[in-house]
Parts: sequence; structure tokens; C-alpha cells
Amino acid sequence: MDRTDVIEVLAKPLSRELLGSAIPARLAYVGVDGAPRAIPIGFWWSGEHVVMATLPRSAKVRALRQNPRVALTIDTESAWPPRVLLIRGAVRVERVEGVPDAYVEASRKVVPVEDFPAWEEQVRALYDEMVLLTVVPDWAKLLDFETTLPQAVEDLVRERREAAGDDG
Repeated sequence: MDRTDVIEVLAKPLSRELLGSAIPARLAYVGVDGAPRAIPIGFWWSGEHVVMATLPRSAKVRALRQNPRVALTIDTESAWPPRVLLIRGAVRVERVEGVPDAYVEASRKVVPVEDFPAWEEQVRALYDEMVLLTVVPDWAKLLDFETTLPQAVEDLVRERREAAGDDG
């Protein structure tokens, strides 16, 4: 997918809404044993990248150093029709001192405002270092199930229209 197309998908209002939501991303990657993994994880949208943070000794850090290709899904939890943002890309793995701002900002979306100061203090006291996982999107698709559908469904609709002699 062309970078311009990726930027266009991620700039859509619904994409921006999902990227700014408190909904966790579902991060899919390949474990060091070769088996697939999918985990919920808090994230921060920088305007260009999806940024997550974790502990240096986590299993995903070892796996992502070995194979940096990932897929992310951010979707509505109970709305109808569902809204789904799909992103693929490579992840940069970077060890950092202390608690990165992206982790704090991602958490701000889910920790209640009144609890946030105590939460932040505890987190900063606990973590001496973390790992930033920065996804550089190279593919994206937004599904709203009104104007955009999964490719297989779009293909089926087109085939049925063609079979019926309907051009539009």
C-alpha cells in the first residue's frame, strides 16, 4: 500500500476517533516459538505512529526483536454497525529510562481522572525502564460496514451485482 493511501485512511474522522479512544488495540505478532499471539494493549497515537510501552523482559519484546511485523486492530466494543481500524507495519523496539510520556498519555485515556495522580506516582516509582514499541504503519483499512466492508464481502457484492446486470 502506498504511504499516501495509508495517511489518507488514518486521517479519516472515524480513524481519528478510534485512534483517540480508550479502546485497547489488539496487537498481533509472532512469538519466538513461531505461534501467533494477539493481546490487548493500551496505545498512544502520535499523529504518525502507534506507540505502546511494556516491560523490557516481556515475551513480546523478545518476539518483536526477532520479527518486527505486526498487525493492530482497534474496534468499537458494542456499537452497531461495528467500526474497525486495521493497521499493519513494522515495530521499532527501543529501551528507555523511566516511564515514557506515551505510556502516561495512553493510560490517561483509561485511568479515571480522580485516580490519575496516584496511579502515575505509583507507576513512576515502579518502573526504572520500559520499552517503547512504535508501529510505523505501512498498510491501513477502515471498516465502517456502511461505506467500507471487508475485501471478501466487497468482492461478493460486486460479483452479485455483475451477475444481476447491475452496474451501480
